[in-house]
Amino acid sequence: MAFIRKKRREQQLQLYSKERFSLLLLNLEEYYFEQHTANHIQNKGDQNERKIRGSLKICSKSVIFEPDAISQPIIKIPLRDCIKIGKHGENGSNRHFAKAKSGEISLIFSQVYFIKEHNIVAPYKIERGKMEYVFELDVSGKVEDVVETLLQLHRASCLDKLGDQTAMITAILQSRLARTSFDKNRFQSVSEKLHMECKAEMVTPLVTNPGHVCITDTNLYFQPLNGYPKPVVQITLQDVRRIYKRRHGLMPLGLEVFCTEDDLCSDIYLKFYEPQDRDDLYFYIATYLDLSNPGTFRDLSRPVGALNKERLERLLTRYQEMPEPKFMYGSHYSSPGYVLFYLVRIAPEYMLCLQNGRFDNADRMFNSIAETWKNCLDGATDFKELIPEFYGDDVSFLVNSLKLDLGKRQGGQMVDDVELPPWARSPEDFLQKSKDALESNYVSEHLHEWIDLIFGYKQKGSDAVGAHNVFHPLTYEGGVDLNSIEDPDEKVAMLTQILEFGQTPKQLFVTPHPRRITPKFKNFSHTCSHNAPVADSPVSPGEESFEDLTEESKSLAWNNITKLQLHEQYKIHKEAVTGIAVSCNGSSVFTTSQDSTLKMFSKESKMLQRSISFSNMALSSCLLLPGDATVVSSSWDNNVYFYSIAFARRQDTLMGHDDAVSKICWHDNRLYSASWDSTVKVWSGAAAEVTCTRRQRFDVLAELEHDVSVDTISLNAASTLLVSGTKEGTVNIWDLTTATVLHQIPCHSGTVCDTAFSPDSRHVLSTGEDGCLNVIDVQTGMLISSMTSDEPQRCFIWDGNSVLSGSQSGELLVWDLLGGKISERIQGHTGAVTCIWMNEQCSSIITGGEDRQIMFWKLQY
Repeated sequence: MAFIRKKRREQQLQLYSKERFSLLLLNLEEYYFEQHTANHIQNKGDQNERKIRGSLKICSKSVIFEPDAISQPIIKIPLRDCIKIGKHGENGSNRHFAKAKSGEISLIFSQVYFIKEHNIVAPYKIERGKMEYVFELDVSGKVEDVVETLLQLHRASCLDKLGDQTAMITAILQSRLARTSFDKNRFQSVSEKLHMECKAEMVTPLVTNPGHVCITDTNLYFQPLNGYPKPVVQITLQDVRRIYKRRHGLMPLGLEVFCTEDDLCSDIYLKFYEPQDRDDLYFYIATYLDLSNPGTFRDLSRPVGALNKERLERLLTRYQEMPEPKFMYGSHYSSPGYVLFYLVRIAPEYMLCLQNGRFDNADRMFNSIAETWKNCLDGATDFKELIPEFYGDDVSFLVNSLKLDLGKRQGGQMVDDVELPPWARSPEDFLQKSKDALESNYVSEHLHEWIDLIFGYKQKGSDAVGAHNVFHPLTYEGGVDLNSIEDPDEKVAMLTQILEFGQTPKQLFVTPHPRRITPKFKNFSHTCSHNAPVADSPVSPGEESFEDLTEESKSLAWNNITKLQLHEQYKIHKEAVTGIAVSCNGSSVFTTSQDSTLKMFSKESKMLQRSISFSNMALSSCLLLPGDATVVSSSWDNNVYFYSIAFARRQDTLMGHDDAVSKICWHDNRLYSASWDSTVKVWSGAAAEVTCTRRQRFDVLAELEHDVSVDTISLNAASTLLVSGTKEGTVNIWDLTTATVLHQIPCHSGTVCDTAFSPDSRHVLSTGEDGCLNVIDVQTGMLISSMTSDEPQRCFIWDGNSVLSGSQSGELLVWDLLGGKISERIQGHTGAVTCIWMNEQCSSIITGGEDRQIMFWKLQY
């Protein structure tokens, strides 16, 4: 086994070392607490007295003396075999155990083990009978504490019940750990940032070693309580390749960390005392350069100058005391000097031109990514942003390939290549990871906040003040009228100051910028960043931080949506199918049609079970109420019909509109109905009561007025928002809590066919007779994406990233919104696809069409 091979290598090294002690000399579940340099005094007081130099080790169940001379055996005295512990020669007639007051400790015992004599691994030699050993500590002041500890441990070892022994030893251990903490002087660098510290044990085969775990932004440390096998075990986080959560003693307390791929033995195995400590440490390691961890990124809603709280407070104090015109930052985030600061290695002539024929001071050059970031975060006058080269492919600006003489730093080292962060293996790797960060979900979800600062509504005015984003007036367009300055010298000086000081970009937006469309679910093949140290563990799923399985099934389904295959098809109507609803167990399918009938189809028997007609006019949509006892249908005859499945009859009729009802939705005992009479009405109702014999009373809670006919509506997941699409191509987003319209977006040139919110309610997708697919930002009402097809898309479903739409020609189209393209065309109906339904797991799809058929589709993984 790997750990045996590793142990063999260690033993080979120990042959050339004086130290022979090993934790394997301890009993199972025994702890090694502390050691003291000492002498073993043989033949005390005799003319043959001699001292053997070595180390006295205090363990939870034994005392071990390791002589410096390898010819001498290691001595192990079990505490349970001790008769007396105290000062040598002290009269013990009045006290069974006496406290020592000198530098010598006396142990009287009945049994002793001799181990590794001449450093030869062999069976232990045992000597029995009453005997006394005397140990002289180098530091006499430690004797009293050592004896006190030995007395405590002896009492524990003499308890009758093993459980009581373990409990007392554990209490002693925890008390020791509580009185100590990780020595921060052991950090590799003074700039390391502490994330967490906790108590734990380092586990090796058969033994555990208690101590303190500490994790910083660059390293994982374990500091043994006893300083063995070395004062600190350190692992660089960039070297971590895999981590596993483990069970230890059948409890979720273990964590195994690997730094090498070709060795099956972990570099460190830790056992924690609390599952939360284990999980927290796992999180910090697993999220090092993890681009799904928000802590990896700066706050994009704040300018660079506002990232450091302490610096910001100083700047705000100065700002408040400053006369008009006030500004927070005396320098800018972009200027010729700042750009050339980054580009000096590839554009030295420009720097020489700007600096009057010389380079900047060597210690102020672009020397290190870490130094530059620290100065931008802490410096009193440094608020610069990055330049595009950090997200390109050319590493030249990081490498002194021209061999320029850029000066010598105070420490004596020459300025050469830029020092990269520890997580970057090379300049190419640094740029790649920078690009990965820029394209990560976190940045995609928050980049609009940065755009608001630099190009948007927080650039100027009260919003800029509130965002701590106020720069010198000269940096803004229109901040000074140069044509009004008559003095030529003053005018030239002002222009020079503007050119050198930095210029704020032209303001492009005066309202909040919408968020970027981002995938809702993770792609299984790209869940982690490059060299992410997370790995699946061969333990129970409860041990791992898995996503909810429903979310995983949805992600898997949408990743394979192009593999949709037709499973079955049935012609059950005489006209176009207009609506589909399915029971929770999936056994019964309800459909409405322009042939004025509601059909109930059994998926199990593959037979039509019921056909219901409410009037001689077309039905436009249907839905099942919670409990699957009632089907609700909307009709062109201005009514909404409630049909009891159990009683096989029409239960109620809602006559609430002056024209055809085009679409209905239901949520939380509320019915939402859209009509060609230019209204959407919100009704109160009770799903459970509509199945009983008495008629249901419906009250209008709200009426959402439109200018023209409403053809479709949809609710967001929380039913706090409603989107409606009209005959004239307008999409309206409504706040249902106040019954007010938030946005009216005229984004189609013809009737809006279908609308739906993304699962996270950030966006609305609409399709129209003009063949367009439009994505609208819910917060701002801005049209942020538009794609066109050569025919209308009559209906669709989507996950916020991919779209499956039913076209006028009968095809099913798969759209990649992020890529702005059609990924797949799937042949379906012989006429237009008019309605579409998908189950919660996104694994089963039913479509209805003008060809009077319903088609059952399945995903093939």
